[in-house]
Amino acid sequence: MANLANTERRSAQELTRGRLEPVASSERWIPALIVAAGLALWEWAARTGHIRALFFPPPSEIAETFVQLAGSGRLWLNLRASLSRLFSGYALGAIPGLILGLVTGRSRRLRVILDPLIAAAHPVPKVSLLPLIMIIFGIGDASKVVTIAIVCFFPMLIGAMAAVREIPSIYFEVAENYGARFQQVLTRVVAPATLPLVLSAVRLSLNTALLLTIAVELITAREGLGAMIWFAWETLRTEELYATLAVTALLGVGFNAILELLMRRLVPWQAEYRR
Repeated sequence: MANLANTERRSAQELTRGRLEPVASSERWIPALIVAAGLALWEWAARTGHIRALFFPPPSEIAETFVQLAGSGRLWLNLRASLSRLFSGYALGAIPGLILGLVTGRSRRLRVILDPLIAAAHPVPKVSLLPLIMIIFGIGDASKVVTIAIVCFFPMLIGAMAAVREIPSIYFEVAENYGARFQQVLTRVVAPATLPLVLSAVRLSLNTALLLTIAVELITAREGLGAMIWFAWETLRTEELYATLAVTALLGVGFNAILELLMRRLVPWQAEYRR
């Protein structure tokens, strides 16, 4: 029996070491090398005429266009407009979604009431609601912010609700037996247990909000990254179009990097995010 126990203990330790093994630093460079190789191939193909430079301008020209847009201040003006709409809509939609999700996750009666409503409303394309929202809130930024808020609301609601339901009931029973108050249960039990899934929901909803921000600006805005993309398409300035798309992609990478850093700092017990 002792040998069996020792064997099980060694197996558990090996499994734990395998889960906590950090990603090799060399592997982190693989995506960058792939992108660099792709850009080099693109540059060569555009310069040698294998692809039409009108539709696929060389990356060097796209970089020059980016520098020009940044130097003129036009890029920063439109970037500020997009980020303002993005973060305003995100705060308006994600915070209520988080609170309602945490409450709904703990209340079976509330879940029974809200589940059919969520199932009906969530699949509706939020861009299709824009005309109705514009009728109610006007054609200004308010309608765009509300549309972004709606698209942020559901991922946060569903993620927070699922996170609370994943908490074993024994955690709450132990807290009640020790006489924990509501605030203590919230800070000592619910917050640490739900944080990994909630941060994943934050990441999903933020990326979705960025996507919808660009989509809404393509349709209605005069300022913003989406408006820049639309204007570049109308005037056939493909270098400007690609430069704006690159800025949008860098925003997504930056958001994900910040959230991954937060996960490593706030959720250190998650092996996936250990260094």
